Amino acid sequence: MSPSSFCSLRFSVALFLVISAVPIAFLISLERAVPSTHVFSYHSSGFFRECAKWDDVGRRFLVSFMDGGGIGEVVPRDSDAVLKEVTLVRDADIAGNASLGIAIDRDRNRLLVAVADLLGNRYSALAAYDMSTWRRLFLTELSAHSKEKSFADDVAVDGQGNAYVTDAKDSKIWKVDVNGKLVSTIESPLFTPPGWYNNLVALNGIVYHPDGFLIVIHTFSGLLFKINLTDGNKVTVIDVTGGTLRFGDGLEFLSPTKIVVAGSPSAKLVESSDGWRTASVTGWFGSGMVHRIVSSATVKEGRVYLNHIVGFGSNKRHILVEAVF
Repeated sequence: MSPSSFCSLRFSVALFLVISAVPIAFLISLERAVPSTHVFSYHSSGFFRECAKWDDVGRRFLVSFMDGGGIGEVVPRDSDAVLKEVTLVRDADIAGNASLGIAIDRDRNRLLVAVADLLGNRYSALAAYDMSTWRRLFLTELSAHSKEKSFADDVAVDGQGNAYVTDAKDSKIWKVDVNGKLVSTIESPLFTPPGWYNNLVALNGIVYHPDGFLIVIHTFSGLLFKINLTDGNKVTVIDVTGGTLRFGDGLEFLSPTKIVVAGSPSAKLVESSDGWRTASVTGWFGSGMVHRIVSSATVKEGRVYLNHIVGFGSNKRHILVEAVF
């Protein structure tokens, strides 16, 4: 199997679990397991939801459609009843591609969405939508000037509205300005650790720190990078102790000194006391829903919720599970 077949580990594993040798009885037992923490459940129009972020102004979760592209909302209720996903965006110009990582740009009332050709890796883009009208503000193709395969996976936004999109296939970060212009790429030899097996899924989750730097995770190696935007995009490896971050996926700040690393079989809490020169794994949380695969984290009123990619059942039931570290 070529490396391109592994462009999305999460999708491949999800398909494997759903359609191959995992016994139905085992899946049923996993589905019947009751998580020990709070859960938001919702019915959806699709089986795969890559990312979920809490919109504190709109009082809703925004979710990205991995299958076919698009954005939906899930509005919590006071009761524990199963919720319903409502489609907000179905963009004909990106139909057939996956909507993956999303980031809320609160200052500009817009949602940024990483878009990619899930299986062929021939198209990567960044879309921006107004969060009041859901009118598209721009669609920037990131792969237009390259013959190399690419996979736009996640996105972060800085204080000036610049967006940073990770390429999980070719180990780089695209920078797109506030108006949607692709202005540069951030590359480094550090982004490609030794061993082909360490680069099957490369740069993935990304967040922006208000002190002027990015933090990004390299999924298969577990390396955590700091990119100093105020120092010529200098890239350094954060020295992480206390546990491995291999197969880490989405990132989310719990505070300026704490990051949640979403991943399977457990999400992890990582803390730093020296401006992210070094860090330590200080907490672990396993949801027990290993067949659903954790892909992203979000913070709602101080509580961390993990998004699981796969939905099950005739109503495609998805879950957001509270992570307690």
